[in-house]
Formats: sequence, C-alpha cells, structure tokens
Amino acid sequence: MDTRYLSYIIEIADEKNMRKAAEKLYVSQPSLSQYLAKLEQELGTPLFRRTKGQLLPTAAGKLYVDCARKMLEMKN
Repeated sequence: MDTRYLSYIIEIADEKNMRKAAEKLYVSQPSLSQYLAKLEQELGTPLFRRTKGQLLPTAAGKLYVDCARKMLEMKN
C-alpha cells in the first residue's frame, strides 16, 4: 500500500486548504485536487465540505482521516 496518499488526506485536513496542503506536500494543487476528487468518487461520499476557502471534513472525512493517522502510526 502506498501510504503517501494517506498523508495527502491528513495534510488537507490539517491545513484546511488545498493550496497550502499541496505546498507542504511538494505536489501541484491540481494533482492533489484530482486525487481527492477521485477518492471521493471511489468512496461514493464527499470527505470534505468546501466553504469560503476552507476544506472541512465531513463525518466520513473525519473517520477517514482518523483511520489514515492510525495506519501511518502503525507503519512508523
């Protein structure tokens, strides 16, 4: 499993901003946005609510972020 993508979701949740998360991850903002859109489509539910320049986790997003943190913790 490529855990890099788990860190993407965690960084989006921590920064609450796609541009800032992309900068910290050293990836382009469009590619990070595409990844999130593809993941949300695969899961069939939004992980973040887009509001006034902020990305706030939905209930599903909070669960996903919590699980991602635990998985990275186990890996380390």
